[in-house]
Order: sequence, then C-alpha cells, then structure tokens
Amino acid sequence: QLQLVESGGGLVQPGGSLRLSCAASRFTLDNYAIGWFRQAPGKEREGVSCISRSSGSTTYADSVKGRFTISKDNAKNTVYLQMNSLKPEDTAVYYCAARFRGCVFNSAEYDYWGQGTQVTVSS
Repeated sequence: QLQLVESGGGLVQPGGSLRLSCAASRFTLDNYAIGWFRQAPGKEREGVSCISRSSGSTTYADSVKGRFTISKDNAKNTVYLQMNSLKPEDTAVYYCAARFRGCVFNSAEYDYWGQGTQVTVSS
C-alpha cells in the first residue's frame, strides 16, 4: 500500500521557521501531485500548497504566499514545505497527500494521506 510519512513539525516562536518533510514509500512520488493541507482545531482542512507531478509547478494558498515554499527531491522521494515568517494562525496539524492528477485544493480529490505532523506557533 502506498504510504506517506510527514515529519518536521514542532513548536516555534512567531517569525520562526520550520521545514516539513513528506516521504513516500512503495510508489514514485514524482508520478503524483503532492499537496500540503492543514487543519486547526474546530476548522475545516484547508489546502496550503501543491507541487505537480513531473513538471514540478507549484501552487500556494494566498495566506502563505511569499512565506512558504514547496519543493521535491526525487532522489529521496520526498516533498518539503519550507515555512518562514510563521504566525500563530499557522498553528495546525499539517498533512501531505498524493493525487494521480494535477494540483487542486479540494482534499476530497486526494487518494493517499499521511498521518499528519503538529505545528504550533506560539511565544
């Protein structure tokens, strides 16, 4: 079964940075669009960023543009989310997901999900 594993979450002060990783096993990550989503307590899951298969074109939610960067390392079969200038409102569980089509921010369109990693931005 295809598997995604997130890592890199933690507690960081406002203005700080974190890099999340999404490692894939049992499939070639470059054959899928990989999205990052987040879900804060009491809120719906929202799309944060996505990187398309093959071409690697990227998409960002307006709330993170200019602060977050998505990238992938095909040799490591891993997608990263570099998060800079973090704000308290970025606090959430972050998930990566895979879709065998192009990037969309509708979580229902994704086929495979990781278990999530907690990001807390607080002083």
